[in-house]
Amino acid sequence: MIDTTYLYKGLCALARAEIANAMAGHLGAAVIAGSFFLEQHPELDGSVHAAIEGELDRIIGGEESLWFDAEKSGITIPELFAPFPKARRQSDGTAVLAEALAANIDATRQSGHNVIFAALAIKALAGQPAVATPEMVAGIRALIAKFDGAIPGRGYYGAKTGWITGDRVPLPAGDDLPPYASEQSLVTAVMGELINSATVRRRGFGGLHHIINHAAALVELSRHGYGELARRGFAAHRQHVLLWRSLPDLKDELGTLTPAAHDPRTPAYWRHSSAPTPWSARLTHRVKTLYGFFTLAPLIEDRARRDQAEAALRYLMG
Repeated sequence: MIDTTYLYKGLCALARAEIANAMAGHLGAAVIAGSFFLEQHPELDGSVHAAIEGELDRIIGGEESLWFDAEKSGITIPELFAPFPKARRQSDGTAVLAEALAANIDATRQSGHNVIFAALAIKALAGQPAVATPEMVAGIRALIAKFDGAIPGRGYYGAKTGWITGDRVPLPAGDDLPPYASEQSLVTAVMGELINSATVRRRGFGGLHHIINHAAALVELSRHGYGELARRGFAAHRQHVLLWRSLPDLKDELGTLTPAAHDPRTPAYWRHSSAPTPWSARLTHRVKTLYGFFTLAPLIEDRARRDQAEAALRYLMG
């Protein structure tokens, strides 16, 4: 049974994130995603559930503070997660959020975070409609609207070139990545990208973590009644993948990647979860990517292919 306390706290944090900045949505989104991952996997060992709940508690407690300056914003991370005053629910909160997303889903916005945050909120509110107060829905809508006109993100092209914003990057032709004809072709492309490039040392555009989460968000939008809106986001996701492909392999500068020694669904993985990592913002990114990957993985019917993808995922969990 999913712990609705975490879902509610995550929604509250999403609704207040716009007070700080759009990317402060990482915090509430990670707590919601972690809740959903636990719901997806009731069969996992109790110590795994406890470890992930511990990660969520660390996020709520403010341990990952890089997303905004609390002093400048006038709000702390624990305050983001505080409950809202009780009020009558919004008549259809998910429709309000989908309408806001429709204004910016047609292009890649900050590595897909507009879609990721919106889809998590829509799924959470669909399951907990009683908490969708006008104040909460208005806050999440304002967060989604902050991505209107946002750039695709930025990528690191090595020490000589440095960081370049995605609106200034010439995209590769992508002849081997045709436009997605269906949700299945989207999922197939994402899993192929993970299998083929998990070992490549790139930096920027949210990496494979966000390519996975961006795709999972589109799948969840469709599952919750917004299939046409999700299809409008296919071209933006393909653009996201091409931006990722434009990045050079920086293993000579940044070092090679090492996969996690254990499957993240096992207690052994979490016993070593504090080991050094090449990834920034590990608290928020790890739980979101676990949720995103295991939202997509069941859609891969070929068991051998799914096994390959699960092995590649370990490079993102290191």
